[in-house]
Amino acid sequence: MNNHLFPSLILHSIISILCILIYIPSSYSYYDDQYGTCGRPYACGEHIKDIWYPFWGDNIRPHYCGRQGFELKCHDNHNTTIQFGDQNFRVLSVNMLQQKMIIAQDDLFRSPCPAAIMSREIFIKHPQISYGQNIGYFNLFFNCSGELSSVGQNNFSCPAEREEITGFYTIDGESRLQNRSNSCNRVLRVPFQQTDPPLGTNDLLAGRLSEALQRGFEVQYSVDNESCTKCMSSFGICGSNQFSDQFTCICRDHKTHSLTCPNSGSSPRFKLKHGIGIFAALLGMTIIICIIVCNYKWKKISSILLKTCCGRISKTDKDIEAFIRHYGPLATKRYIYSDVKKMTNSFKDKLGQGGYGSVYKGKLPDGRLVAVKLLNTSKGNGQEFINEVASIGRTSHVNVVTLLGYCLEDSKRALIYEFMPNGSLEKFIYNGETTKPSQHLRWEKMYEIITGIARGLEYLHRGCNTRILHFDIKPHNILLDEDFCPKISDFGLAKLCPKKESIVSMLEARGTIGYIAPEVFSRNFGNVSHKSDVYSYGMMVLEMVGCRKNLEAGESNSSELYFPDWIYRHVEQGREFEWPGVVTSEENEIAKKMIIVGLWCIQTRPSDRPSINTAIEMLQGSVEALEIPPMPFVSSPPGPPIYSSTTSLS
Repeated sequence: MNNHLFPSLILHSIISILCILIYIPSSYSYYDDQYGTCGRPYACGEHIKDIWYPFWGDNIRPHYCGRQGFELKCHDNHNTTIQFGDQNFRVLSVNMLQQKMIIAQDDLFRSPCPAAIMSREIFIKHPQISYGQNIGYFNLFFNCSGELSSVGQNNFSCPAEREEITGFYTIDGESRLQNRSNSCNRVLRVPFQQTDPPLGTNDLLAGRLSEALQRGFEVQYSVDNESCTKCMSSFGICGSNQFSDQFTCICRDHKTHSLTCPNSGSSPRFKLKHGIGIFAALLGMTIIICIIVCNYKWKKISSILLKTCCGRISKTDKDIEAFIRHYGPLATKRYIYSDVKKMTNSFKDKLGQGGYGSVYKGKLPDGRLVAVKLLNTSKGNGQEFINEVASIGRTSHVNVVTLLGYCLEDSKRALIYEFMPNGSLEKFIYNGETTKPSQHLRWEKMYEIITGIARGLEYLHRGCNTRILHFDIKPHNILLDEDFCPKISDFGLAKLCPKKESIVSMLEARGTIGYIAPEVFSRNFGNVSHKSDVYSYGMMVLEMVGCRKNLEAGESNSSELYFPDWIYRHVEQGREFEWPGVVTSEENEIAKKMIIVGLWCIQTRPSDRPSINTAIEMLQGSVEALEIPPMPFVSSPPGPPIYSSTTSLS
């Protein structure tokens, strides 16, 4: 036989055997369309993933896969809504195991003055839905007269087409609602998630009303729990009758049954034994072919088969594989390397280059654009790959980039993220040439971006089951979507710690020069904790303000103009800032707040810095209420941070 043809025949034989292994079990598991359709996990919107009965909707999961009243509507793969009675609610998260949802009234999510809600109270009309624990109520009063027209700091206003809507809110019971309603054109009672200890009206400033409404509240649902458990134990899929909406058990005998699937014909145990026998026989054939290939020393195929057949896998790959098995329930999809090459068109469109690899633009089979980060195998021992998947794989927040998939095949490792059309924040601050800015951001947009970044950090520090410390907050790692919504990315240097703890130990400094907190270099300044991220955040805020001022003014020859001490001297001496583009008092207030908050965040000792949650409150409060912080007594390393945004320590 021709030696050049022999390896090709071996390869075709292996492919044929693998196809048989795939399709023979399929012949034993051919179920009707209902069984296959309802058996697949369902994703709706950007953050609602891996859900099943009783949810359905969006022309992907039919009505018979769920129950009436649990239809989800997906809006442009971003928002998810559900309707209870005549009111729409935005679904923020779903916990299938605990049967809980976090929802928020959809109209109030955008503004505290909804035009579509005409009722006096936001409530759930559904027999299988109940409120969760720690539910409080806002009372919103609109266009009141007399002494109720001005109640203090809890006032709010909303622009309207014909007239401005004004109002105030309280946190109290139904009796006070009734007593005050006569002096107002309209009163609305809205549930919200209470804190521990419970909040009072004086604990919330008017500027935080929208934040509390957007946080939503918890509801519990209970649908056919006992029936669904029995159905699934008989290898069935929970569903409902298309006409009566009664519970049915969808079975693989092409029929639906009232409670459980019958054991007619060949039992699943018999089919399992039969399938195992066929699998063992074909596995033996595969091993024989592997031995033949190894004997003929065909380099290209044997290099792959030796790893799988002969067990030559490095310790690093074993550690990573063990991590993947441990985090198996992750919704993140695993791709093979050929799929990664296909989605990136053989890595044709390169978006950027980082310390740990290159980033390419790609497209998933469903048409979604993605950013594929191909990691350098020569860098590190795979720890950055584990950090990235472990930290970001279980996060779900509007200000944290979404990890859609990963690839771990031999020495090839890749991470697949949602695509951010506007790239990184870095290019909107400077373009690599420090003599001129690349693009301008309006002050209002800059304020929205830094507030969004802070909310993302707050989620990482407090909103996850495990506290995540990023350790590399900088403009290069802040991505912007089509609406300039910021998303924190690049978790290669992140560290995980228990939620109730924040002090971590590190053997070496990590981060980017110019953004690293003093305690990361020397423990004499304090312990490394979540306050280290606050320092990096503060340096980035001051960098945004400083570049907007100095680059537009053409003041690029003196490096000290970029440092916080230059800004601090202006603040301390009470000098007025003449910022390019500031034409209103609101914009001037934004600039001053950004400066003061940034200076507080870069205090030398961690104990003097605010938490990121406090920094958000400072940004949302008035500039008059902010005190000037002390001067940090440790300067940044030589040169402005923006010159070294790609230089990292690991």
